[in-house]
Amino acid sequence: MARAPFQVLIIPYRIATSGIIDVAIFLRSDANFWQGISGGGEDDETPLEAAKRESFEEAKIPSNLDFFQLDNTNSVPLGFFKDRYLWGEDMYVVPEYSFGVDIGEHEIELSPEHSEYRWVTYEEAEKLLKFDSNKTALWELNERILKVD
Repeated sequence: MARAPFQVLIIPYRIATSGIIDVAIFLRSDANFWQGISGGGEDDETPLEAAKRESFEEAKIPSNLDFFQLDNTNSVPLGFFKDRYLWGEDMYVVPEYSFGVDIGEHEIELSPEHSEYRWVTYEEAEKLLKFDSNKTALWELNERILKVD
């Protein structure tokens, strides 16, 4: 499968019986930092299809849950991608699309890509996440959920 020139970021969440919003964050196995689920599109996948596939591959989150795209988009420098040579010399950044998914009572099962995950509050996640893109997506997700409640 060919790597498509876009990235997805997924933030799983659940609403505790107390009404507190918990988000799942993941510690990468190959680097020591926390992030949401992330990965790239394959072939002619849409960002939503890629988000569902990556979520299942990395955390066994069922694809039939209600994934929703956030307004937050970011750009990731091309240097982060080993397949960058496939996308031509005129490409410098790859768009990253963000999603939220309420996983309710579903259990997370980690792939080897992550060594650990944690359920944390918004405030804890904001302190632990490495990338600003993850923090911005987290902020939007939190605001959207609070507005609905």
